[in-house]
Amino acid sequence: MASIKLRFKAHVDNGKKGTLYFQIIHRREVRQVKTCCRIYAGEWDERDSCVVKMSPVSDRRADELMMVRERLAWEQRKLERVLDVLESTGMAYTAKDVINLYKKQLSDHNSVFEYAKRQSERQQELGRVRTSETYQQALNSFRRFRENVDLHFDMLTADLMGQYESYLRAKGLTRNTTSFYIRILRCIYNRAVEEGLAKQTDPFKRVYTGVDKTPKRALTLKEIKRIKDLDLTAHPALEYARDMFLFSFYMRGMSFIDIAYLKKKDLSNGYVSYIRKKTGQQICVRWEHSMQEIVDKYSKHPSPYMLPIIIRQDGTERQQYLSKILFVNRKLKRVAAMAKIAIPLSMYVSRHSWASIAKSKNVPLSVISEGLGHDNEETTRIYLAAIQTNQIDKANNSILKEL
Repeated sequence: MASIKLRFKAHVDNGKKGTLYFQIIHRREVRQVKTCCRIYAGEWDERDSCVVKMSPVSDRRADELMMVRERLAWEQRKLERVLDVLESTGMAYTAKDVINLYKKQLSDHNSVFEYAKRQSERQQELGRVRTSETYQQALNSFRRFRENVDLHFDMLTADLMGQYESYLRAKGLTRNTTSFYIRILRCIYNRAVEEGLAKQTDPFKRVYTGVDKTPKRALTLKEIKRIKDLDLTAHPALEYARDMFLFSFYMRGMSFIDIAYLKKKDLSNGYVSYIRKKTGQQICVRWEHSMQEIVDKYSKHPSPYMLPIIIRQDGTERQQYLSKILFVNRKLKRVAAMAKIAIPLSMYVSRHSWASIAKSKNVPLSVISEGLGHDNEETTRIYLAAIQTNQIDKANNSILKEL
C-alpha cells in the first residue's frame, strides 16, 4: 500500500513562510501534492513531521496554526480514503493515480468560499441587492479570518466557529455584529446541507446567533435646532452632512436610501410622492419651505435626482449611495460634537427623533405609523417603546431626588 508523508519546504528567505506538501510513495514512485498551507521554518518539527507552535507566539498565530493543523489532518484523511478506494478495487495503481483521484474528489465538492460567492451572485440575479451585499460582507470577513485559506463544508466545526467569533470580538465588534456575520454563514451552510454538499453537524451550536436589543437614540427639538443653527459655511462637508440629516427630519424621518433615489419629478403640486425602498409603500409628504431651502442650496448639480447623493447614472448608483451614507454618518459625528450632542449622531437618529417628537406632542400612533411608512401600528408601537425607555429612568431620577 502507498505511504503518505507530510513534508515542508522552507522559503529561501527565512523570514517568509514555506510550503507544506504531502509526499505519496508507491512502488518506488514518488509524487507530491501541494497544500494551501504555509508556515515559518521555526513552526516545523522535522523529526515528527508536524506543525508546532513557536515560543513565544501570539494568540492570533496560535489560532492560525490550529487551523493549519486541522486543514492538514482533513487533507490527510482524504488521501487515506482515496488509498482505501484504490486498494478495494484489487487492481494495480500508481502514485499518480492517487493524486489524480484526490484532486478529482476535491473538485467534485463545493468549497465554502466558492459556494458563498455563488450564493451572493444568485441573490444579485434575483434582484435582492441588499441580501447579496450582506452575503459578500460575511464572506469577506470569514476570508480575512481564514487568511484566504479556503475550506470544505465538512471542515466547519463548532471549534472553528468559536475561534471565528473570538476573532470578531477581538476586533472590537459588538455581539450583534458578530451574530450578523455568523447568522449569514449559518444560512449559507444550511443551504449547502439542503443541497447535499454537507452533513448537518450543527457547527454553530456554541456561538451567539441572537439579536441584542439596542436602545434607540432620539433628539429633542432643542437639539435639532442647535444642529440647524450651526454656522458650517467654512466646513462644506459638515454642512452637507447636516443638511442631509435635516432634510430627513423635515421629510418625517425619511430614510437615506429613499432620499438618495428621490427625483425632481417626484415633487408635484406641493407634494412629494415616493415609494419606500424597504417596504414598497407609497409615501406622500407635503412640501415645506424648509425642504425647498435645502434643495435650492444644491440645485446646481445636473441630475434627475433631487439631492447630490447619486451623481452619475452609470450602473454604480447603489455604490454611490453606500459611499455617501458612510461619508455622511462619519461627518455627523463631528457635527454632533460641535452642537454639543452627546449621542452618536447618524442619519437613522433623524428618523427616531421625528417619531419621538411626534409622540411627545400627542400625535396619534396611527398618524406616526403612516408618517414613518410602517406596515402596521404594532411595528410603530415597538419602535416607539424602544425610543422612550429612557423617559422612565428620568421620572425615577426625579422621584429619588425628593427622597
